[in-house]
Amino acid sequence: MLQDLERQKAVDGDARALGPVGRGRRVANSLGAAWRRVMSRFRFSLPLKLLLITGAFVMIAQILIFLPALANFRVNWLNDRINTALVSAIAADSVPGREVPPALRNELLRTALVRAIAVRRGGARRVILPPVQEFTIDVTYDMRQPARTTFSDQISQGIVAINDALVVMRSDGERTMRVLGLVGPRFDDVIEVVMPEEPLQRAMWRYGTEIFWLSLLVALTTAAIVYVAISQLLVKPIRKLSRNIVEYSADPEDASRVVVPSGRSDEIGRAEEELAQMQRQLSQLLKQKTRLAQLGLAVSKINHDLRNMLANAQLISDRLTDSADPTVQRVAPKLIASLDRAINFCNETLRFGRTEETIQKREFFVLRPLIEDVVETLNLARDGKIALVLAVDPQLMINADREHLFRIFSNLCRNAVQAIESREDGPAGGQIELRGRREKDTVIVVISDNGPGIPARARDKLFQPFQGSTRRGGTGLGLPISAELAQAHGGSLRLVETIVGAAFELRIPDRQPQ
Repeated sequence: MLQDLERQKAVDGDARALGPVGRGRRVANSLGAAWRRVMSRFRFSLPLKLLLITGAFVMIAQILIFLPALANFRVNWLNDRINTALVSAIAADSVPGREVPPALRNELLRTALVRAIAVRRGGARRVILPPVQEFTIDVTYDMRQPARTTFSDQISQGIVAINDALVVMRSDGERTMRVLGLVGPRFDDVIEVVMPEEPLQRAMWRYGTEIFWLSLLVALTTAAIVYVAISQLLVKPIRKLSRNIVEYSADPEDASRVVVPSGRSDEIGRAEEELAQMQRQLSQLLKQKTRLAQLGLAVSKINHDLRNMLANAQLISDRLTDSADPTVQRVAPKLIASLDRAINFCNETLRFGRTEETIQKREFFVLRPLIEDVVETLNLARDGKIALVLAVDPQLMINADREHLFRIFSNLCRNAVQAIESREDGPAGGQIELRGRREKDTVIVVISDNGPGIPARARDKLFQPFQGSTRRGGTGLGLPISAELAQAHGGSLRLVETIVGAAFELRIPDRQPQ
């Protein structure tokens, strides 16, 4: 108990120290936090939010209509009282000698719902029906309408009328009003009517109640119609999209979960088409990734046995070096080198698709002998049917990994040979050209052929695994592997635009990539 009192005293002391502004901010923050805690307990769905927002805005529109209507009702009611009082004044003036008997006076006042009537003409004021008893005038309303000049004047008069109507609605009904109206063509010809406020207030409340319920009915009906229309046009398709996204995320590889576009021509229709296309591409990509994972698992299983087989072949080929046959002496070193490359390739197979290619041994060496080795290994001459142009300076030096560069040139030259062989007229007349040069610290080699070229549909995915193959039975791995090896050197491999055939530009910088 003492702790609670001390805590309350501390809070009161802090509030006094903050002053009125600080206390107001503290109260506002407390109310805001309480409101957020309350709202966090409720989760409004999109249709419910739409219904609440539609109903709120329709009610605001009805209120904006209701207030001018209420003000106009007040003006018309007062004008009716003025007209009735004018008729009573004319009846009183028709009495001989203008001496109105008390009974007739009371009847005329009761009929007009007023307490006194006076007329002012030409500056002279005359009480036609005097009051029964003394009273005090609390408020005066001038119902004479001056000429409206501008739109702003009309807005101002409308605001004043609305304010007067709200004042009448909020009052206790005990006030006495004096109302002024015109009785002739001149602005000074005025009829003055004194009346109680209670009948006007009662009539306004009755009218306001009727209008309120009518407005509420119209608001609910309009909100329901708008809600149903918007729900069918917007909310239902959006919920369908969101539900499809949730279902698709549960199993992206299932092609049956791809959204089916409704064929609409608006933004939702375009969103459905884009979502369907994205889901199809993602499903295809995930299936491809799964196949790649399965392929990697299969390769890892056969890699050990294949490496052992190649190692045995290497041991057997070592015995060929003891042969005295000149042909064997010429072929044996190349066979042994090819087996070494195959064994190294088996060791590095699993690196593709799992990690980036790494540079094993980068050094400066003469480029042309390496290219000649590739040409001889692949037998590019093909019995003279394919011409080979080797425009590489014998003194051109390059800073690269020999084995990786050998793989790059092997893939590119093998693709060039296969492209030439796929021509309609066959390999006869085919030509492969390799041109190399140095630009400052970068060696540039262009490998070109006069084959049928790269189709336009294959260019976008040319360097993507299993995507860029242009021939039947191709794996689509040669160019992606070559491009990755070039990037591992800090260089690049790209397709060069040519009129005939295809050309690839390889760039290898001398310095190590950072």
